[in-house]
Amino acid sequence: MDLQIHGSGTAVAVSDNLFGRDFNESLVHQAVVAYMAGGRAGTKAQKSRSEVSGGGIKPWRQKGSGRARAGSIRSPLWRGGARAFAAKPRSYAQKLNKKMYRAAMRSIFSELLRQDRLIVVERFSVDEPKTKLFLATLDGIAPRNALIIVAEANESLWLASRNVPHVDVTDVPGLDPVRLVGHEKIVIEAAALKQIEEWLA
Repeated sequence: MDLQIHGSGTAVAVSDNLFGRDFNESLVHQAVVAYMAGGRAGTKAQKSRSEVSGGGIKPWRQKGSGRARAGSIRSPLWRGGARAFAAKPRSYAQKLNKKMYRAAMRSIFSELLRQDRLIVVERFSVDEPKTKLFLATLDGIAPRNALIIVAEANESLWLASRNVPHVDVTDVPGLDPVRLVGHEKIVIEAAALKQIEEWLA
């Protein structure tokens, strides 16, 4: 399979193993959910009745007062009492096997190609970290809702793009399923495409 390089008469050969897969919606969903769950802080903490201050003495005697029996003023039933099921710090991380993750990424790339959302360029760069220069380069290639995948991390490109909404720049190790499915177009350097093939195909 050949992909046309934007603004050039040449094409780059790609593997059917990467771009010829059926779309596995359930697997892609699982990969996206696992990635997003891994980003949750999980630092919420509340106090249960054994941890709150006070409530160590029985507020009134068991019988004879006419009131309902009570053992602590910090019971979860009371105003100002503890939480019945107090939240504790926890990890929301979900395990996803490497084989499943790679299969999900192959499925996403295949679907992006079918939907005509992949744009291959020879090189995407700016001479200096200026947003104006970055937008001038981008506007000739893709709409302003794009993920740009470069072969090597480029500080000037990152600085020039970080103030543009709905546009992200990443290298291949920084790829994730959420950004791949969340952008209208994926602009990818030919050298980065080769790196992805080595990784996934």
